[in-house]
Formats: sequence, C-alpha cells, structure tokens
Amino acid sequence: MTEGFVRFDEEWDAGDLGCGELVLELKMRLDRMPAGRVVRLIARDAGAPADLPAWCRLTGHTLLREQHPVYLIQRKHPSGGQGPQPTGAAAPAEARKENRSWPISSA
Repeated sequence: MTEGFVRFDEEWDAGDLGCGELVLELKMRLDRMPAGRVVRLIARDAGAPADLPAWCRLTGHTLLREQHPVYLIQRKHPSGGQGPQPTGAAAPAEARKENRSWPISSA
C-alpha cells in the first residue's frame, strides 16, 4: 500500500446539505475558482456518494478522490480539456505559503 497526498486549494464543509442545495453551492464555488484548482468537499448527506460522482460526470469536473464524507473535485478547464490555466490564475498550492494536502492510501 502506498501513502500519498493530493493537494487542494479550497476546503468546504457542506455538512448535511442535500443534493439540490449541495450541487448549486458547489457550482457557485467552483465557478469562482480558476480552472484546474481543487476543492476538498466534506459532504455528510447519505446521497453524496452517488450524487457527487454523477454530477461531476455531467458537468465535466474531475472527481479526484472520494472517501465519504470527503471528496476532492478539480474544476474543469473552460474548453473541457486539460489546457493551460487562464492568465492571472493564482499560483499552484505548492508555490503558495500555505500547503494544503489530504493524505490518501492506494493499493
């Protein structure tokens, strides 16, 4: 088993918000982020394990990791591809003073 870390740029604890409210607020938060950035979402709603992967597939955002109740979601690029970040985007998390990461285990 290999230990690793996934870096994230923002964190949001959505608590027990249900699917409708959860995805609307998540959309607004991701819309404010530059392309390629990652949000660490804590969603305790029982439907989140089914709802969030489906929502990511429908919207084009990338679900990097899921370990209910924690989800790492990367904001899609405007073109839908993995192109460069828009001009003026904030520096990557590695280059900023604060360093946020989430430990993960993989087989």
